Amino acid sequence: MSFSFASDYIIEDAVVQLKPLHENHFKSLLDISNEPNIWDYSHIKGNGSLNLMEYIKSAIKARKDKKEYPFLVVDKRTNQIAGCTRFCDIDPTLKNTRLGYTWYGKQFQGTGLNKHCKYLLFDFAFGTMEMERIGMGSYVENKRSIAAMKSVGCTEEGRFRQALPSPSGRGRSDVVLLSILKEEWITHKKEELRLKLIR
Repeated sequence: MSFSFASDYIIEDAVVQLKPLHENHFKSLLDISNEPNIWDYSHIKGNGSLNLMEYIKSAIKARKDKKEYPFLVVDKRTNQIAGCTRFCDIDPTLKNTRLGYTWYGKQFQGTGLNKHCKYLLFDFAFGTMEMERIGMGSYVENKRSIAAMKSVGCTEEGRFRQALPSPSGRGRSDVVLLSILKEEWITHKKEELRLKLIR
């Protein structure tokens, strides 16, 4: 595998740049992290100075521990920091990883930024990281996130029943599981998503 946790990868196209998350990104992310509803469907919160710093430090430590690889997301159209995302549960032996911890400021949602991010991340995972499968998940209540994952080519494959405390604070919620496979990406889903990017 040519991928290395120690390497600082920058992945980009004309719309978005993904670069490794560092502690010095804290101030640039703080305003976005405090926007309303950003963390409604996240069991790990990053709102407020203390939560955000812990969030960033934890992500960086997971990279050092060779478990995750977190990215800062930059919208190149406006030259503004848009949010974060990361590869997690990276397993080079089984050639599996997950994409998660994805959040964008409100002004970047629905702008096509997410599709560009996913295209770059899928291509990187199946190419440089030599993965065979990328998994994703969402609270069952988060219909927008589930629709977004399906729109970039992911297939719903099941649920973890009552896997997490409910976002409402009452009871527990199911997690919807989705994935995309290397074979699918190579044969047709890469081109299908590329066409969506240029429409």
